[in-house]
Amino acid sequence: MEVDAKRRVQSKAKALGFDHCQVSDGSQPGSRSHYEAWIEKGRHGKMAYLERNREKRCDPSLVVPNLKSVISLSTSYFQPSKRHPSTNSTIPRGVIARYARFRDYHDILAEKLKELTDELTRSVSFDSHSLWYVDTGPILERDMAQRAGIGFVGKHTNLISRRLGNWFFISEILTTIPLPVDSPEKNRCGTCQKCITACPTQAISKPFELDARRCISYLTIELKGSIPLELRPLIGNRIFGCDDCLAVCPWNRFAVEGRIMKPHALSDPTDIDLEAWAQMDQSSFKERFRGTPFFRTKWRGLMRNISVALGNTGTSRNIPTLSRLASNEDAIVSEHATWAIEQIQDRQQN
Repeated sequence: MEVDAKRRVQSKAKALGFDHCQVSDGSQPGSRSHYEAWIEKGRHGKMAYLERNREKRCDPSLVVPNLKSVISLSTSYFQPSKRHPSTNSTIPRGVIARYARFRDYHDILAEKLKELTDELTRSVSFDSHSLWYVDTGPILERDMAQRAGIGFVGKHTNLISRRLGNWFFISEILTTIPLPVDSPEKNRCGTCQKCITACPTQAISKPFELDARRCISYLTIELKGSIPLELRPLIGNRIFGCDDCLAVCPWNRFAVEGRIMKPHALSDPTDIDLEAWAQMDQSSFKERFRGTPFFRTKWRGLMRNISVALGNTGTSRNIPTLSRLASNEDAIVSEHATWAIEQIQDRQQN
């Protein structure tokens, strides 16, 4: 076992700003059967890549032959609120996921992971092969992170850390270098079911069971087509992701602000004027959101989501803007804006 290599990597990870750096072996994940059953039930929705790469996800040695170790890292994105949203209730406001309050974490962590992987390669005298991922590879990374002791998978199916709460990213380095492993974390949810109760769409059907097709994060980010009619009212004013199941977790009392993400925070987008954002055309969208998580939805997805939010919270003042979107040549945008107008008109009549 390369004890010195592990020490060097952990020291380098700390210097780079990662919150935790721990190791597990390269064996198949214990959640394989659970994952395969989830796929068979179609609960991954339209995320075809999850099914397409299922064999690799269930056997990491297919990703890196002769795999010996997996280094799991955590990066906090917790950010104390610096101001309260406007109290002007006449202006419809939008809500976004906490992680979207920063530049794209994939780009930020990529440079750090490249540097850390180079350090790992230099730490041994023999030929080795290492591959890093930041939420980008065909692996069951939560399983690996729990095995390494980074955190435990909660009833909402997300990873929870006793030292960071719910607000952190995970990334990995898969390597052919044999490293001493850390102790796995055990589940510490107890009898708590706050996350299940908090879910607006009942996407968490039971403990440790998530139906992505009902999850607001999936509906507003991953889903590229039309949002099901019956779920639109439940989305409320959320326009990019949803943190409800994460936010109620008692372990968040231990959350700390991370060093890596702090310098990359956006200008506190916690007071989003839906009317103003709906004015963006495709050109201004690209200029404003390139290099941020919002770019993933493209202009079409954001306008779709804003339309739904205005349909749920807007007034007659927003109908001119929605009418403009309803006449857009993009069928998805037009459909959702038309629906929003109908919702506002129905509220006016009742």
